[in-house]
Amino acid sequence: MNYTYRMKRREDVKRRASTPDYHNQHCKVLDCSNPSRAGTTDGLSRKYCRSHYDHLQRHGSPFKPSYKAADINPHRKAALKWLKKNAEDRWVKHAVTAVHQLYQRAGPHVEAFRLRGMTPRERAWAAWARLRKAEIDPIKVVASWLAIELTIKHDPQPDWRNEFKRVQGAKLVHRLASGSHKKWMHEYGDGSGTWIEKLDKYPQSRGRVLRHIGEDLDKAFELLVDHHLDHICPF
Repeated sequence: MNYTYRMKRREDVKRRASTPDYHNQHCKVLDCSNPSRAGTTDGLSRKYCRSHYDHLQRHGSPFKPSYKAADINPHRKAALKWLKKNAEDRWVKHAVTAVHQLYQRAGPHVEAFRLRGMTPRERAWAAWARLRKAEIDPIKVVASWLAIELTIKHDPQPDWRNEFKRVQGAKLVHRLASGSHKKWMHEYGDGSGTWIEKLDKYPQSRGRVLRHIGEDLDKAFELLVDHHLDHICPF
């Protein structure tokens, strides 16, 4: 029954996406003259054109790009220094414990090249499992989130929406242990020597997976941000 329902829904979405909605023809981003995806045969989004929709999926905003390392690193260094100095603070301990809990709840480790067919929520748990397997110090995860909070706070033209903050934080944490790497030693058939086969796979950093990771981060560090964000000075 569930399979039949999913297939029926998939066909219905495909049919609707391939039929232009002429009442929703224009992208809602200011000064964009492109039609919305619903106004074409390219999708169902009534707000954004293909370009701005893809930007939203990757960056958390239809128009604002992701922060560069040069923007984030000073804030991350300041956050890491403050966290180590205040390691015994109750809210710091709470945040670190929350990361350990996410590691424990993530389930078994799944290689990045075995994610096909998994739901976005399952892929998000797999990302936490990769961080656990790589033994990423939870304090680095906390510092990454605080760095995004500080970067947005000091941005002269910030995007204050939760989606942007969560996606930016998730992208930063995702990069701490983003891929899987394998290598195998093979011998030439004539016995003249060996050669190495390598496999490097990096999951895409976009879409609903980032929203799930960002939501996990936001909930884990909400109290720490409320009590101490104003005490961290990056400059």
